[in-house]
Amino acid sequence: MIEISQDGPVTTLTLTRADKANALTADMLSDLADAVAAATEAQALILTGAGKVFSAGMDLEAAQSGLATAPVWERLSGAIADFRGLSVAALNGTVAGGAMGMVLACDLRIAVPEAKVFYPVMKLGFLPQPSDPGRLAALVGPARAKLILMAGQKITASQALAFGLLDEVVADGDVMARARSLVADTVAATPAHARAIKALCSAHGTTSR
Repeated sequence: MIEISQDGPVTTLTLTRADKANALTADMLSDLADAVAAATEAQALILTGAGKVFSAGMDLEAAQSGLATAPVWERLSGAIADFRGLSVAALNGTVAGGAMGMVLACDLRIAVPEAKVFYPVMKLGFLPQPSDPGRLAALVGPARAKLILMAGQKITASQALAFGLLDEVVADGDVMARARSLVADTVAATPAHARAIKALCSAHGTTSR
């Protein structure tokens, strides 16, 4: 239920469970984590989804088997945070719940204008994944992190852009074209050069692990 495509040094991972709003199962999370970990030769990583929703978060049937607290969520977000090239979340639509983890771990986040962001852990009685609140607060500040996590607010794309949660709202909606243009300079550089610049950025307070 994920598609892995390789275009030269760019690896694209697409959630393909569009009929279920790309809700995440344990197998999908494991496959995503494995794919990111295996992308050792890639210089750019793009995450996106099929259909009109990036991901509705955790599959609620899978939640009944303990998926909410499974370590695979952290394995996935950790693998993305450790990716040595440039990672971009190209949000084709709304991102909700646990799916926020992989998005927050990316270097850049772009979205279609219709996208919304929400993380209803308070309402559902789950804790967020351990690294998510810190990454969220680093992007939007502690108060706005509480607005999302504790007040359960749905954030529009324009609000998310103003908060710093999104880096760009793509007016024409073609997030994949924009993602490819954003990684162009990185894939044209040597891997060592790209890694050096990313390390310098991380050393000065970005949201990497």
